[in-house]
Order: sequence, then structure tokens, then C-alpha cells
Amino acid sequence: MYFEYSPKVQALQTRLQAFFDQHILPNEHRFEEEVEANRRAGNAWQPVRIIEALKPLAREAGLWNLFLPHSSRAPEGLSNLEYAPLCEIMGRVHWAPEVFNCSAPDTGNMETLELYGTEQQKSQWLEPLLRGEIRSAFAMTEPAVASSDATNIQTRIERDGNDYVINGRKWWISGASDPRTRIFIVMGKTDADGPRHQQQSMVLVPADTPGLTVGEPQRVLGYDDAPHGHSVVDLVNVRVPASNVLLGEGRGFEIAQGRLGPGRIHHCMRCIGVAEKALELMVQRARSRVAFGRPLADQGVWRERIAESRIMIEQARLLVLKTAYMMDTVGNKSARGEIAMIKVLAPNMSSKIVDWAIQLYGAEGLSDATPLANMYKLQRAIRFTDGPDEVHRNAVAKLELARTLS
Repeated sequence: MYFEYSPKVQALQTRLQAFFDQHILPNEHRFEEEVEANRRAGNAWQPVRIIEALKPLAREAGLWNLFLPHSSRAPEGLSNLEYAPLCEIMGRVHWAPEVFNCSAPDTGNMETLELYGTEQQKSQWLEPLLRGEIRSAFAMTEPAVASSDATNIQTRIERDGNDYVINGRKWWISGASDPRTRIFIVMGKTDADGPRHQQQSMVLVPADTPGLTVGEPQRVLGYDDAPHGHSVVDLVNVRVPASNVLLGEGRGFEIAQGRLGPGRIHHCMRCIGVAEKALELMVQRARSRVAFGRPLADQGVWRERIAESRIMIEQARLLVLKTAYMMDTVGNKSARGEIAMIKVLAPNMSSKIVDWAIQLYGAEGLSDATPLANMYKLQRAIRFTDGPDEVHRNAVAKLELARTLS
């Protein structure tokens, strides 16, 4: 496998980096200040003006919807291998992907609608998502069961004539509190007695449907993650047309597997960008800080950690690129082992490097004076997002055991 980026991708990298230098990096503090001002005013969940102002510029620059391959509705979409280095750049600033309409959970939801939606569902929901006019949420995780096993889902989706009636509680639903969120993809059981992997279905639920209630946002390691956030969502006798089902009854587990593959690799691509930024901050601090009469850069422990960080980043990037290549060439199912491996490797790698950077900055690294504390929170959370480490390690082990037996 040869991973040199094509001239097309290299040109996009240059264009995206120039956009970052001109519009994203100079506004990092402005974003945080605006969110904090909104929080003090009692509404941390309203859209951030700087992001909305930058979106038209990103579209004009041809840096819009780059994540979605093989869609006539998004001809600018790239393959996974082409998108990888661009997603990495976006990952360097946590709010940047939204500027390019490449942020989760919208990316996964748009992929789901593209792959599994009817033409009517695509016209009603996918097209405004692709235009960046609305946002969306994916409601799978539940408080009462281990949602890492999607077959545990207990929310009931029951047929009543031409409708479905939905009852259940979801939590950690990203973007649920965002006033722009207009559509939820809800996973629940339509046949509790059917075969284990055919009990679940996914249904489109408009945000204004009676009975759908978004609760208080949940805090992640002390952060509320405004303006996007994660919330409890209650569904009490929520009624939607039966035509809102995706792909058909009993296909929910299948859709979840198809949706989470690209989402996992996108998270890992962004983890590499986070690690690169943390390493940059580490180097800057090591050069500028003096302790015991010498710059920290001259002290062995920090040279070792800087070197180890570079090695870890390069290892992770190569495995992510291999995974992207396999997803493009042999499909997500055949690449499931690699997807599982990077989902363990990349967040652990980025968490470790951010942790070292915090250690190098001392108490300042724990404060809001640097982005490191927020970066660590995000990286630690990704070890749960789209499945915990333990589930992915188990998947890798099962494949390895099967290989040695064959």
C-alpha cells in the first residue's frame, strides 16, 4: 500500500491549512469567549456566531461536506483515504469540523440517510443537513443497559396501525440540546422476541414530535460541552408514521454497524490532529521553560517523551491510513479488525500525549490558559464514543483466534 497523497488531496490540504491559519486559529479564543458569554447569559446552547460566520467562507473555499463519498448530493465528497489527512487538520481545534459541515454526529447521520434512507427521507432530512441548515442527533445509548452491546437496547418501538409508538429513555445524546437539531435517529426494539440481531430498528423522529423531551445537559469531567453538549432524552408515547423507519423493521443492528465504521475512523483521524497539536505545545513549552538552570528541552525525560510522542503519532497515522484504504477497497466489513484496532490505538495515543503535555505545563496545563485540559477531556471521552476499548479489543481478539484456528 502506497499512501502518498494525490495532487488533489495535497491541494486540499494546502487550502484547508490556509483557511485554518486565516480563520480558525485566530478565533480559538473568540469561540471560547462567546460560549462563556452565552453561558453567563443563561443560554449556552445557542449557535456560536463565529462558526456561523465562517461556514459560508468554507463553502466558497470548496471545503464543505468532504466526508461523504459516493453521493450525488455531495459531489465534493472524498474517499476515506483522501479525507483522512484533511480530517486530521480539522481535529486540531475541537469546534473546527462544524465550520466545514464535517462534525459528528451529523456526519454519521448523513451517511446513514445516504445509505439507508428513502428518497423522501433524503429530501426531507439529508438535503438540509448537507446544506448546513439544520443539525441532528443519534439516540442509541441508554442508562439502564450496557449500550456497548447494541442488542441490549430496551426502548420500545411498537406498531400501531400506520404509526410507530416509541417509549424509552436515552442519554449522552450529543447535540440534543442544540436548538438547530431538527431530527433524531432513534434505535429501539420492534420485536423483543425475534432473533437477537433482528430485534432492533431505527426510526426518524422529528425534534418537535410530542412526547420527545430533552433533559438537562450532562457534564463530561466537569465540562458541559456547550454549545453542542450531551443530554438525556425521554420518549413517552412518541408517535411517528411507519414510513419513518430506516431500511425496514429488524434492520437497526445492521444499520448501526454500517454507521459506526466511518464514524470511528473519523474520530481516530481527529485524534491524530489533537496529538499533533499537543506535541507542538509540548515542544514550545520545553523550549521556553527553564527549571534547575536548564531549559526543559535539555532534560532527558522530556526529550524521551517528545520522541515517544512522535513515534506514537506516526504509528497511529499509518494504521489509520491502512484502515481507510481497506474501507475504500474491500469494504467496512472486511476492515472491521482494523477499524477496531485504530479505535483503541488512536484515542489512547492522543490521551497519553495530551497528558504528557499537561504534565510539562504543570498547574497551567490544568487551567483554561491552554486548550490542554479540554483536549484531554475530549480524548478521554472518545474511548467510550462508538464503543469502549474493551469491546474493540474483544473484536480484535476474536478475529485473531479465528485466524489461528483456520
